[in-house]
Amino acid sequence: MNVYHFKKGTEICNYSYSSKILSIRLNRQRLVVCLEESIYIHNIKDMKLLKTILDTPPNTTGLCALSINHANSYLAYPGSATSGEIALYDGNTLKTACTIPAHDGPLAALAFNSTGSKLASASEKGTVIRVFSIPGGQKLYEFRRGMKRYVNISSLVFSMDSQFLCASSNTETVHIFKLEHLTDSRPEEPPTWSGYMGKMFQAATNYLPAQVSGMMSQDRAFATVRLNISGQRNICALSTIQKLPRLLVTTSDGHLYIYNLDPQDGGECVLIKNHSLLGSGKMEENKENDLQPPVPQSYAATVARQSTVPSTSTMPGYSEDGGALRGEVIPEHEFATGPVCLDDENEFPPIILCRGGQPGKAKRS
Repeated sequence: MNVYHFKKGTEICNYSYSSKILSIRLNRQRLVVCLEESIYIHNIKDMKLLKTILDTPPNTTGLCALSINHANSYLAYPGSATSGEIALYDGNTLKTACTIPAHDGPLAALAFNSTGSKLASASEKGTVIRVFSIPGGQKLYEFRRGMKRYVNISSLVFSMDSQFLCASSNTETVHIFKLEHLTDSRPEEPPTWSGYMGKMFQAATNYLPAQVSGMMSQDRAFATVRLNISGQRNICALSTIQKLPRLLVTTSDGHLYIYNLDPQDGGECVLIKNHSLLGSGKMEENKENDLQPPVPQSYAATVARQSTVPSTSTMPGYSEDGGALRGEVIPEHEFATGPVCLDDENEFPPIILCRGGQPGKAKRS
């Protein structure tokens, strides 16, 4: 493993391990190296090896997750090779936090939310996604991605505000779930046939087998995206762009798709732009809606149309898309500042320069 200074392009240190490195995770406190049957935890400031977790269950894909919040460094990894048990480890205190019996089958995906207070998981079947509280491990939510076929979950990610959870797989459908619980303090609704049937089904779950009643109580997707490809790996992200929730999907064939997400009503997300990472690099607007007859516009569709109109409220003198469509060059000082500023040396903790584990001159990571 080589650790480089991103800005200066210089090597900070390197480490060798006994077998193949399968994955690496890091936050502001810890750097985690996952091998098939062991995990190494380093202190990010001086790269000192703090803990080696030996004899972990065989983890051929290097599946693990590390919380990114500066206040904690929880590490989650498979606690069993045959069942969906999650081992939760506290990277700050270097102690085991708990074990979570998440699924019947082996794990396929793990993801923390931004604060490290929730952990989402999926098994190799990919039909059910569960969310647990951290560090206690209590089940908070249970979502059903599908029932007809098993899939390989390729991406599992929370939004920064932890209101939404996105799951994508090797199929053409991306599912977005909303993390909310209906309270029991709602006013009594007027009697309707659907409400009556709903109460009947709810009462019936007390007499049905646990597996059947569990399926009936699982929440379905709040919003979905239909990709025009299937069978490819993809990575998703939920972000707020121009003060609106967006879904970004990057596929292994080199395309980036940007969708609008309706935070109130959900439903089918609207494609607003797609970008070829391997081609000319030009953004393309979605013109599909312009070819269809007029229909009542949803929130997402309305916002999608508005986002293509130049705006002067957020960036005076430039369009909301950053001028990419018209080839405008934006001055560097007008770029929005992100959560991490790569040009600010104070953003990065100090780190000791080491080669082969030998300490040396102080550097910035």
